[in-house]
Amino acid sequence: MKEKKAVALQYNNKVQNAPKVTAKGEGQIANNIIKLAKKNNIPIQEDRDLVEMLSKIELDKEIPPNLYKAIAEVFSFIYQHSKTK
Repeated sequence: MKEKKAVALQYNNKVQNAPKVTAKGEGQIANNIIKLAKKNNIPIQEDRDLVEMLSKIELDKEIPPNLYKAIAEVFSFIYQHSKTK
């Protein structure tokens, strides 16, 4: 069984060109990221392939253009999730 991984993104379109990776980790660190997101009512989307790609990006670095479409789908999920609350 693979160890759980998590990646957190942040995006402020007023100061950033693209979302950036603000936290990442596996095992207990991943569990802590998920726990903190839940505690702060931050929507969580599970996508192992995307997490694998994002985990290769350095912390505080913007995502590369080849991931824009995938991340747009994540933000669409978050937007839809926030409308249902």
